[in-house]
Amino acid sequence: MSFKSSFLFSVFLLFYCGNAFNITRLLSQYPSFSTFNNYLSQTQLASQINSRQTITVLVVENSALSPISGRPANVLKNILSVHVVLDYYDVQKLQKLPNKTDILTTLFQSSGQATGQQGFLNVTDLSTGSVVIGSAVKGATLGANLVKSVAAQPYNVSVLQISNVIIPTGIDNSTSHSPSMAPSPASTSPTPSVNPGITPPAPSPSNATAPSPSNATAPSPSNATAPTEADTPSPANAPATPPRPDTPAADAPVADAPPNDSSSGSTLRLGVGVVLTILSFTSLLPII
Repeated sequence: MSFKSSFLFSVFLLFYCGNAFNITRLLSQYPSFSTFNNYLSQTQLASQINSRQTITVLVVENSALSPISGRPANVLKNILSVHVVLDYYDVQKLQKLPNKTDILTTLFQSSGQATGQQGFLNVTDLSTGSVVIGSAVKGATLGANLVKSVAAQPYNVSVLQISNVIIPTGIDNSTSHSPSMAPSPASTSPTPSVNPGITPPAPSPSNATAPSPSNATAPSPSNATAPTEADTPSPANAPATPPRPDTPAADAPVADAPPNDSSSGSTLRLGVGVVLTILSFTSLLPII
């Protein structure tokens, strides 16, 4: 490696080391900010801060952190992200704002979870020389005062102390990337898919599944298997039983029946007797 290349590499290395910072290591030198420093590590915001080239951290001492104590991890991370400004500000710069007021962009704005002005801070230099800071959400008050500068590495990292925590309105609901909650017993049971806004009709007596008298499976007089009036012949309209060939029907017309044997024999004998008498009389006529 040539002398020129070695020299440029050394300058680059010194420049990089001089600008690199570790917010956790930096705050560890101040015990009054130990709780704030622990919160940065727990929410993994410390690594995001260290990855930035230019940053300003608004820290709050331990005794003023009670408003965010016990909050869920995702909500705590959102609130602390509002205290990380994506630019370099020290006390002198804040006291010399061109218009005595400015809107600062925070790390929470870059998270994609901020709604409205939740990701911005309103900083104002009062005529008394003090600087007040608050959420840029409409109607929010500038309730935090600038206390002092804690540490600085121009123009990479600046640590400023403010009097109290800044909690933008509605930030508790900005949890779209929070861990999913365990499903409740009511939500674990499957529900039928219905068209939104349409309530399925309740079953009426006409289409209920319980059997009704009209479609019950038990036999009824209208559909019983036993013979009904239409199936059973009645004396009035039942068809007559076909007569046997050798048996005359009961209601068939009566034909002239042959005379009884006894009466027909007597009549025959009488007729023969009359004929013989006539023949005998006729045979006697010549004699006379």
